[in-house]
Amino acid sequence: MMAAVIYLHWTATGYDWIRPGHYHSIIGGDGRVHRLHAYSVDLPAHTYGRNRNSVALSCACMGGIPDPWTLPPTPAQLTSLCTEAAAIARSWGWQEGDISLQSVMTHAEAASNRDGRVMHDNYGPMIWGGSGERWDLLQLEKNGPSDGGEQLRQRIRALLRGDPSPTPAAPTSDAPLVFKGETVIQARGADLAVQIDALGRSWALAADLLNRYEIPYVWDASLRRILIGALDVAPTYRDDAVQASVGWPLVELTLQTGNAPVILTGILRPGPSGDRAWCRVVEFAEEFGISVSYEPLVLAERRGG
Repeated sequence: MMAAVIYLHWTATGYDWIRPGHYHSIIGGDGRVHRLHAYSVDLPAHTYGRNRNSVALSCACMGGIPDPWTLPPTPAQLTSLCTEAAAIARSWGWQEGDISLQSVMTHAEAASNRDGRVMHDNYGPMIWGGSGERWDLLQLEKNGPSDGGEQLRQRIRALLRGDPSPTPAAPTSDAPLVFKGETVIQARGADLAVQIDALGRSWALAADLLNRYEIPYVWDASLRRILIGALDVAPTYRDDAVQASVGWPLVELTLQTGNAPVILTGILRPGPSGDRAWCRVVEFAEEFGISVSYEPLVLAERRGG
């Protein structure tokens, strides 16, 4: 098996094109990362001949017609792309010196076999002898230099060194996450302890919610995710998913089956018995089909839909 590789793409669409099945994560024009599939699973068709033991990150951009550069990668997208790649690399135990053409490649570079592994015919940029079918991130701006891959790798290395990003990520309502107090709500007719963040949103332990609604799950500590055994969940891939900007380690709830689609993203917070996974109560209810009423917040039965 080939060593693990992170592949960097663009979607050749508008800035709001977010679809599961193609890439593990897609970054919208505002820089928000939409995690669609667990990074531990292989997807079938992101980088021709190179889909095994790899992760695909893509910026939703370059869909302008007739000139794709009317929708170029935004600074916020490129910042989030590098930040997400660095986070994956760090989770794999990689350090600055591990970021190379062999470990992090643009689709332009992969299409042209620039890493020396001849996996297929050259369908990359024509300046590299290819057919020109794929040239993702060859350049990062119109008429820019043709070293987009190396520019991105330099930024990823800097992040792994701990250098601040030269381009701050776009601000979101998730940054930073501060908790202000705690209370109790009713969930399925019984008390449920929740904590309230600075924006007034309720958070609960993921295990408490899953147990309350008798949803089978397994905690995978090595990959920092909760595997959900339910077969009646259809992820909505919401636009307001929790982002790394909240300042807490992230944890994903994913389905156990197929290509492990991400249901929702939560956070890890320290507790007396170790780190515990927390998630937003209303988001959990919406994703798992639980009836909700407000003022006060009450979770009823799980009805689906």
